[in-house]
Amino acid sequence: MELKVEAAQCGKQPLLRSDGLPPAHGQDLPTPQFLGAILLLLFAMNMIGRGVTETFAVFLLPVESTFKASRSQMLLTYSIFHLVYGVSALFAGQLVDRVGPRTAYGLGLAALGCGYILAGSATSLPLYYLAVGVLGGLGSACLGMVVASSILSRWFERRLGTITSLPYAAFGAGLLIIPPVTQLLLERFSWQTAYQILGAGILAILPVLLYLPMKRIGRGSASWRASRLIDRADGTADWTLQNAIRAPAFWGLAGAYFATSVASFSVSPQMVAYLVELGYDRLLAAGAFGVTGACSAVGIVTMGTISDMIGRRRAALFSYVLSIAGVLALMLVAVVHAFWPVWLYVLLFGLMQGVRGPIILVLVTTIFRGQSVGSIFGALTLAAGVGAAWGSWASGYLHDVTGGYTASFLLGVAGSCVGMALFWLLPSLAESHVTERPSALPVNSGT
Repeated sequence: MELKVEAAQCGKQPLLRSDGLPPAHGQDLPTPQFLGAILLLLFAMNMIGRGVTETFAVFLLPVESTFKASRSQMLLTYSIFHLVYGVSALFAGQLVDRVGPRTAYGLGLAALGCGYILAGSATSLPLYYLAVGVLGGLGSACLGMVVASSILSRWFERRLGTITSLPYAAFGAGLLIIPPVTQLLLERFSWQTAYQILGAGILAILPVLLYLPMKRIGRGSASWRASRLIDRADGTADWTLQNAIRAPAFWGLAGAYFATSVASFSVSPQMVAYLVELGYDRLLAAGAFGVTGACSAVGIVTMGTISDMIGRRRAALFSYVLSIAGVLALMLVAVVHAFWPVWLYVLLFGLMQGVRGPIILVLVTTIFRGQSVGSIFGALTLAAGVGAAWGSWASGYLHDVTGGYTASFLLGVAGSCVGMALFWLLPSLAESHVTERPSALPVNSGT
């Protein structure tokens, strides 16, 4: 059937030529430098959004001492953060899909920066919850992979595992740099001043954002816009959030994301405190936590490339096995009273920390193609936020009840087992497709 699509205009450049193909070379085609700049921007925003908020593990003991709080009360901050992060991710996905990345990133920087300045002035736990939990969660969501997912889907079509892993690796880079730097600040200043320094640094980035070509970045490539028109001419509608939630694959991904977050955040927030209470130096513990981030950056990029070669399902299963081995190594530290199992944990758990995120994002991009990737991934991130909130709170509660960390860390092992089972048992996650197309469902064309 001959396809006839009238050339649409975007500025002065046609989305399609008269023969229905994308514009010729030089007509609104992105240069490698421009694509590299997009990846650099996404990397920087992710590094700020996640690296800064992961300083909670470093602030945990001094803030706990100041407020004379229990461990479960302190980890409630982390639970609030992830719950707000998950809810805000749904909002951030809608925001970037409908308004654009400038607004999303601007809101993220403002919320996170103001939240951390407020944290430095907190005189009670409720105010600390508001600053770090609520404002921190909102800011991190608007700076993170939900916004990045929408942008990536509009500019990149091949080697998605590798491409997606690059901005995701910012999580690991942030862990490597920002928590150890924060610990150095704590060696010189009070925790209140350290929070305010971090907040002021974040707000200083906001004016730079105003000068970036965010409108062009949010518009997407000419070929992406052309494919949207071709699909509509064929009668194939874009996936929308309303349609996606009717597909079993969506709920399978949501369950895997929930379980993965439980696996990670029932362990990592208490790692520094665990080592310090075993008698190790605070800076050494914070440094090990930071090296975990370095391993995470390497693991995310490596696993992204591997998943392009062996498939998302096999890559996910392999990652869960290594994560379990890493947690067991961390538990071994209290038994052998040596530091070498810490480095084994850093290597195994660190390399696999965060690698499921790119795998899930690529599955979202390939299963639910269209201009609503940000909204769909944002909704899935809500499941991740709930899992992180429940996992971190439950981990703190188990610590208070048992007086140790064994039950808390075993909760992380259980989360990995559930995630592994979902990837193994659900065909839609193994085959990366759904049988029902959105054209057979009520369609909301979006913006």
